[in-house]
Amino acid sequence: MPMSRKLGAEFIGTFWLVLGGCGSAVLAAAFPQLGIGFAGVALAFGLTVLTMVYAVGPISGAHLNPAVSVGLWAGGRFPGRELLPYVVVQVVGAIAAAAVLYVIATGKAGFELGGFAANGYGAHSPGGYSLRAALVTEIVMTFMFLVIILGATHRRAPAGFAGIAIGLGLTLIHLISIPVTNTSVNPARSTGQAIFVGDWALSQLWLFWLAPIVGAVIAGIVFRWLESE
Repeated sequence: MPMSRKLGAEFIGTFWLVLGGCGSAVLAAAFPQLGIGFAGVALAFGLTVLTMVYAVGPISGAHLNPAVSVGLWAGGRFPGRELLPYVVVQVVGAIAAAAVLYVIATGKAGFELGGFAANGYGAHSPGGYSLRAALVTEIVMTFMFLVIILGATHRRAPAGFAGIAIGLGLTLIHLISIPVTNTSVNPARSTGQAIFVGDWALSQLWLFWLAPIVGAVIAGIVFRWLESE
């Protein structure tokens, strides 16, 4: 598959993840009468990944996330030469989706940007959780996400079901960690929203790059050991 098509697929997939997941938080969860709550936001993130695994997975692998690309590389499933282009286009796709969401959201009279579904800790954690809690949460949740991905896409796994396992896995991760960090496990998703919030979101963005990548690398190494003959 030509690299340009892989990158195009990653852009579209990451765009949909951020627009669908963050869009549900900004546009729907803000209105209690619509009834989706944070459980609905968790499901929305899972559905974006599930749908893109089947839509663009055959083209690019549907990473949609720099941490996933790094974890797959650490696990021996992804070539290092493609890592940087994937990460760049994922971040661009996330920023583009955040821009579209901003245009839509500001079309409502009286709209206030607020957190704009950005990730944070301390005073900017939905539940007031500390930096330490946020760091541990993001490392562990990303670790488990990569274990799910590496296992569901293993050559011995049942064919055709990876998207379901991965999408439901991401839903569960959000159900656990939205109160702590608003759930990142995806540096691109965090970057797109932080750019529009600015200020505190940009100053805390380092954690949402560092922790997911650390968790992903550990998962890649551990899974290599698990599947070794």
